[in-house]
Amino acid sequence: MQTKFLNKTMMMVFIAFTAGYAGISSAHTAGATMGPERSFTAVAFVTCFDDAGEEADSLIARIRDDSPPIPGLLVNLQISKNGKQVAISDTVSADANYSPFINLQAGKGVYTISVNKTDEGTRTFVLDYHCNAANGSHVGTEIGVTQFGLP
Repeated sequence: MQTKFLNKTMMMVFIAFTAGYAGISSAHTAGATMGPERSFTAVAFVTCFDDAGEEADSLIARIRDDSPPIPGLLVNLQISKNGKQVAISDTVSADANYSPFINLQAGKGVYTISVNKTDEGTRTFVLDYHCNAANGSHVGTEIGVTQFGLP
């Protein structure tokens, strides 16, 4: 019972964090703290749509692990759509640097983003994501969290 309450609370923190940053500029940033269980996973759907006369072409994203370094414990980011997938890890925790951007070019529509970790331990992450047109300009981007906790 307490785990379900904690997972719902953490999901609300993730959503609030996302909403707070999305309103600041055209940048889209979200973050949260994953629980200690190895299988703890965050899953969101990002919808890319045509905006300001530009057609949605791709979703780019990068991740930053803000947790103290623990050997072998990394955060991972995956983007998938229509059978295509790209992934990356932040290989240096607590250095204040993001991983390089990953880019999935799959047009407008719904992309799935998931964040997980390589082992047991609490991890705090920040996700930076943007839907882009083919020319690299920012287009419409919306996010919805579907899972924050154990699968």
